[in-house]
Amino acid sequence: MGCGKEEIVSHTQTITDYLIENQNQFYRYAFSCLHNREEALDAVQTAVCRALEREGTLRNPDAVRTWFYRILVNVCTDALRVRSRTVPFPDAEVSYEDPAPEGDLARRVDGLTPEIGTVIKLRFYEELSLKEIAAVTGCNINTVKTRLYTGLRQLRVTLEGELE
Repeated sequence: MGCGKEEIVSHTQTITDYLIENQNQFYRYAFSCLHNREEALDAVQTAVCRALEREGTLRNPDAVRTWFYRILVNVCTDALRVRSRTVPFPDAEVSYEDPAPEGDLARRVDGLTPEIGTVIKLRFYEELSLKEIAAVTGCNINTVKTRLYTGLRQLRVTLEGELE
């Protein structure tokens, strides 16, 4: 029982269609992590290239969403690691509307630990299910639930502290 030529073409078409249809969501997620237009665009491009290079690792075409988000999360995490080791140049003014949520709550989500922030962003910005987040992050579902509820509790505490 091997992969036939038709099955490989079908996987490739499924991946390509998914990537084209959802590119705005990918950019939104990358920007919410990286807060830089160029880095977010680079991250999405890198993730797309990796996905196309590794299309053979997608065993179930129905899982393309979690499969690709896992690649994208890893690329964004790598970009943040590299950034922490470099000295940034001042950003130029940008004249476009950024897709990431703005405001006090978004800044508070950014202030969470990367593990918790990723779960919050995938759940509420990208609307992934807990099961999908577990697949994307490589954690078991109980860990995802713990991180989600820990993050929500931390956000609630900081918001309530300000209201008092």
